[in-house]
Amino acid sequence: MSKKNLDIIIIGFAIFATFFGAGNLIFPPYLGVLSGEQWYAAFAGFLVGDVILSILAVIVSCKYNSRGIGVLSRVGEKFAVVMGCIMLACIGPLMSIPRTGATTFEISIQPLFPNANPVVFSIIFFAVTLVLTVRPSKVVDNVGKFLTPALLLALAVLIIKGLVTPLGDPNPEPYIDHLFAEGLAQGYQTMDAFGGTVIAIIIMASVISKGYTEEKERISMTGKAGIVAGICLALVYGGLCLVGTTVSQQYGADVEQTALVVAITGALLGEGGKILLGIIIALACLTTAIGTTAAVAQFFSGVFHNKIKYEWLVVIFCVFSAVISNFGVNTIIQFSGPILSVIYPIVVAMILLSIFTERIKNDNVFRFAAYMALLISVLTLVGVPGMDRLPLSSFGLNWILPVAIAALIGFFVPSKKRIQTGEEGGN
Repeated sequence: MSKKNLDIIIIGFAIFATFFGAGNLIFPPYLGVLSGEQWYAAFAGFLVGDVILSILAVIVSCKYNSRGIGVLSRVGEKFAVVMGCIMLACIGPLMSIPRTGATTFEISIQPLFPNANPVVFSIIFFAVTLVLTVRPSKVVDNVGKFLTPALLLALAVLIIKGLVTPLGDPNPEPYIDHLFAEGLAQGYQTMDAFGGTVIAIIIMASVISKGYTEEKERISMTGKAGIVAGICLALVYGGLCLVGTTVSQQYGADVEQTALVVAITGALLGEGGKILLGIIIALACLTTAIGTTAAVAQFFSGVFHNKIKYEWLVVIFCVFSAVISNFGVNTIIQFSGPILSVIYPIVVAMILLSIFTERIKNDNVFRFAAYMALLISVLTLVGVPGMDRLPLSSFGLNWILPVAIAALIGFFVPSKKRIQTGEEGGN
C-alpha cells in the first residue's frame, strides 16, 4: 500500500474514532427499536443528520486557511473569534472533554468496580489523555493506528454477535410515524457537526505535517479520509440499528437509551457483555478526549498567537477536565447544553453555505444568515412565543427558513470586503 493511501486510512480512522463518542453508541439501537422492520427509513435520516453533515463539516472547514473555526471566518473576524472561543470552551474543557471521563467512569468502571474512586479514575483517565495528546504531530497517528482498530474490533464483536444470533424478530410496525424525519432529528441533535469543525483543526495540522501542504492536495486528502470515516460510521451505526430491531418487540418507545444498550449487550454476551461494553465506552471516550483536547489546544494557541504553548494548554485542559468530570455527566450537560443549542444552528448554516463558498462572492450572505441563526436560537432558548410555530420547529430546525430568507437578502446587499477561501481571514 502506498504511503498516501495509508495516510488516508489512518486519518480516516482518527476522524471516525473522534466522532464516535459514547453518546453515538446509544442512538442507533434506539432507532432500531422505534422503527422495527422499517429501520432503513429512520437510519437514512440519521445518516443525513449525523454522518453526512459531520463529514461535510470536516471537509468544508479544510477549505479555509484561517486559524480556528474556518466556516465562521466569512461572517467577520470578531464574530469568528468570539463564537469560536465560546464554542471551543463549551465543547472542550467545559463539556465534551470532562464528559468523556465522567461517562467512562459511570458506564465502564462503576458497574464492574462499585467501590472505585471517581477522583482517582479521573486522574488516570486524563493522565493517559495527556500523554497521548501532548505531541500534536502524533495525535492522529496515536488514534488512527492503535485506538481505532481496537474500538472497531470491539464493536464488530457486538454487532456480529447480535446479527448472527438475533434476540428476536423485528417489530412489523414502527412505534412512530415519519421515520426519516425522526432519524434526521436525532442525527442533527447529536451536534456532531460541531465535532467536524473542531476535528478539522487537528486533521489539517496532521495532513500538513505529513507533507500535503498545497490547498488542493490538503482538501483532497481530507475528503478521501472523510469518506473512509463516513463508511466506518455508516457501517457501525447501521449494524447497531439492526441489532436494535431484534429487540423491538421486547421494548417500547419509552425505553431509556443507555439501559437499552446495557440490556442488549448483557443478553447477547452475558457477564462478558459488561466487560465488552466497558471496553467500547472507554475506547470511544478516550479517542474523543484525545482528538478534542488536541483541537481545542491548537485553536487557543492560535488565538493567543502561540504566547501560550500548545503543550501547556493540553496540560491545563486535562487538569481542568479531570476536576470538572467529577461533577457528573448530567451536571456538565445542564451547564453547557443551552449555550451549544444557541451556537449550533449558526455553525450548521455556515457549513452548508461553505459548500458553495467559492461561488458565493458576497460575504453578507454569510453574515445575514449567521446573525439570523443567532437571533432565532436565542429567541427559542428564552421561550419567546411563536418560535415553536416556525416550520420544522418540532425537529429543532425552526431556524432554517428564516436563515434561508436572511441569506437571500444578504445576497442583494453589497459587501465591503470579500474574504477569499484559502487566504488568511476570519480568525
